[in-house]
Amino acid sequence: MDRTILHCDCNAYYASVECISRPELKKVPMAVCGDPKSRRGIILAKNELAKQFGIVTAETVWQAKKKCPELVLVSPHREEYTKYYKLINEIYAQYTSKVEAFSIDESWLDVTGSLHLFGSGKKIADELRARIRSELGLTISVGVSFNKVFAKLGSDYKKPDATTVITRETFRDILHPLPVTDMLYVGKRTADTLHRIGVRTIGALAALKREEAEKLLGKSGELIWEYANGLDDTPVREIGESEAAKSIGNGITFQRNLVGRDDIKAGVLMLADSVGARLRSCGLYCQTVQVQIKDPQFRVISRQKTLSRPIRQTKDLYDAGLDIIFKSWDLSKPIRLLSLTAAGLTESGSGGQFSFFDAPQQDSQKIEKLETAIDEIRKRFGKKAVSYGSILKTDIVSRQDVPLEKEEDDLPHP
Repeated sequence: MDRTILHCDCNAYYASVECISRPELKKVPMAVCGDPKSRRGIILAKNELAKQFGIVTAETVWQAKKKCPELVLVSPHREEYTKYYKLINEIYAQYTSKVEAFSIDESWLDVTGSLHLFGSGKKIADELRARIRSELGLTISVGVSFNKVFAKLGSDYKKPDATTVITRETFRDILHPLPVTDMLYVGKRTADTLHRIGVRTIGALAALKREEAEKLLGKSGELIWEYANGLDDTPVREIGESEAAKSIGNGITFQRNLVGRDDIKAGVLMLADSVGARLRSCGLYCQTVQVQIKDPQFRVISRQKTLSRPIRQTKDLYDAGLDIIFKSWDLSKPIRLLSLTAAGLTESGSGGQFSFFDAPQQDSQKIEKLETAIDEIRKRFGKKAVSYGSILKTDIVSRQDVPLEKEEDDLPHP
């Protein structure tokens, strides 16, 4: 028997939550954005009136203002988004124990075992939409299908406040005419590769041979080919069941552009400090370090380095990050954003750590104890309790950003 999977997606979530406390915002074009003064002026969400002016998520504030000079801008309130996220998922949990968050405003529900209690997948979806609208003042769009990927495509198919059912009999008619960019995990680079061979729709992707997709795109090609043909059997996780981390990273859009070695060193140290602390907190090491660089024109490059031994010390991450940047970036060019990611995670640090000052293993162990002690101080007294002098002296971030969290353009999931 097929599963019945729902994907519930809140409509214009951040903007809708802001309108609950400020109902007057419903009557004007409005958007939630980062602070333009700190160069984080990216549109995070917009209401329906703003959409009518062509305003899109992730464009800069000045671009949005050109389209709609009267656009009302609102700063994000993370605590409110988290509060409503919990309230929404409490309602979902009344219908099934299999509720898996995809982001702060999206969740999958496997209601297969609840159909005898609540009716069909469509009936449950419509009931959830009605309850969330009446009890919380928000709206959701719901996709109902036999797998997670098609349920997600269903919630995107019709918005706002709609239910779309996609069955084995109808998925080709509904989904195959859609642009291949609508498929989950098909980003710009993958889409460009597919476009070069004339694959522009989900149907055209599905019509490829599995071997062709894999040869063209590697393992990810085989995966998205399976998705296009409805072959996803990924389970919906139980409430509280977490997925093993595949990487740990951090990124920041700086208050001003980084220019030259000193700026870059300060920026990388901030990121290595954060990522190292998180690795140690999780009891993990990494075998690969990845760096992403974005310039003021929003051009992006990504590079990575595989290490000879697993690491988790801040200085090791710092050294690896700098090595990547100095080998791949023209230091005379400005940098708007940097991210540093630890990948190839393992619970074993076998082989020893690279030392903090090219010191012997005994000194490396001392540094490990020192960094762990710093982690504990921050847990007790806050993340700003201890920091590096070079970070405190720099002006690439405002004082309240030290030590750094994720950049405001990309609000973290709870």
